[in-house]
Amino acid sequence: MMRRFSPPRAAKDVDHAVVYRRDGEFCAWPYTMGFWETASGEFVANFMSLDADYSDPAKISHDQLGERGGRGSRLVTMRSADRGRTWGDPAFDVYARPTPAAEGSPRDLSQWGPFDFLDRDVLVGNSSIDFGKPESRSFVRVSTDAGHSWTPPVELPLDGLHSLSAINSALVRPDGRCLLFLTLISEDGWNRRPVVYAGTDDGTEFHFLSFITPKQDPFASAEGDWKSTYRFGGHRWFYPRAVMLPSGRILCTLRSQRDPTGVMWTELFASDDGGLTWQFLSRVNDYGAPGSLVAMADGRLVVVYGYRLKPYGIRAVVSEDEGRSWGPEIIVRDDGGSWDLGYPNAFEVEPGRIGAIYYFNSRDDAVQANGGVRHIARSSFVAE
Repeated sequence: MMRRFSPPRAAKDVDHAVVYRRDGEFCAWPYTMGFWETASGEFVANFMSLDADYSDPAKISHDQLGERGGRGSRLVTMRSADRGRTWGDPAFDVYARPTPAAEGSPRDLSQWGPFDFLDRDVLVGNSSIDFGKPESRSFVRVSTDAGHSWTPPVELPLDGLHSLSAINSALVRPDGRCLLFLTLISEDGWNRRPVVYAGTDDGTEFHFLSFITPKQDPFASAEGDWKSTYRFGGHRWFYPRAVMLPSGRILCTLRSQRDPTGVMWTELFASDDGGLTWQFLSRVNDYGAPGSLVAMADGRLVVVYGYRLKPYGIRAVVSEDEGRSWGPEIIVRDDGGSWDLGYPNAFEVEPGRIGAIYYFNSRDDAVQANGGVRHIARSSFVAE
């Protein structure tokens, strides 16, 4: 079906609020830090907060912040009991960050398992050290009490792969098997390939299941003479995040980029056999990634993403055919101060209404360093 092109339109009945802001902190990346819904319907959201000096834009560059080795940073956890409308008090560093596995460290989660991943209060977290680098290693941890306490992180086996990078991305199939969505980084660091790991029957080990994309991009969409760090170069196919539809089809969003300060987009891959094999389904948008996918109660799909070209902000698109095609863009907000925003986690607040929590900076902020103070915000809007 040929796509019909209409100009982007403003979201209907939109509402914004600040969730967490400190003028001496750089708060960001909720998409990669963990987002869960518990058995009671409570949302649990993580993001990273780093001590920041906004007197000079160079001091808050992602390269400078990312190479501090965790100094002056904290993982922030917030909870919402009303479908993301309001958020409670923050908790800090609810679990320890992964470190290179020491001699004698547990090789699996057997001393804490077995786990029933069909229990909505059993949450899975998977994160990594040296994300996006050839030496990256990934870890998994589990909570059995809705995220109030967690097992220590256990390093995932490479199963012959060169590396593994993770972003807290998991899905539980109806048979109770937990799938982790990871990214293989090539030895030279410039080729990324999403990979699926699957849990064993008791959930205490995870191993290679499948690749999502071809070994090499046949269109070379991210190819270039990159002289930047890995963060700011071109990459196709990373940040995998999956949702299972009522039909049993699994959809996985992927981020692609030539320049993360603007030229980036979201693609969608599909599996009809529980994650064993995958095929390209659609490109979701012209620009904007990572995209957070929501399967709505009425059968429509919505993807929410940061828009890092002018006018900077948050946008969304809707599909009425399970992701094969996408409608015109919805502008949730366009008052961003720079490209440095996005990474949403989206959800259905109530039938027909979409919410998202993300990081943001405002063009109207009294503090300006290539945009305003980076903080956590939320929006909700009617998906039409």
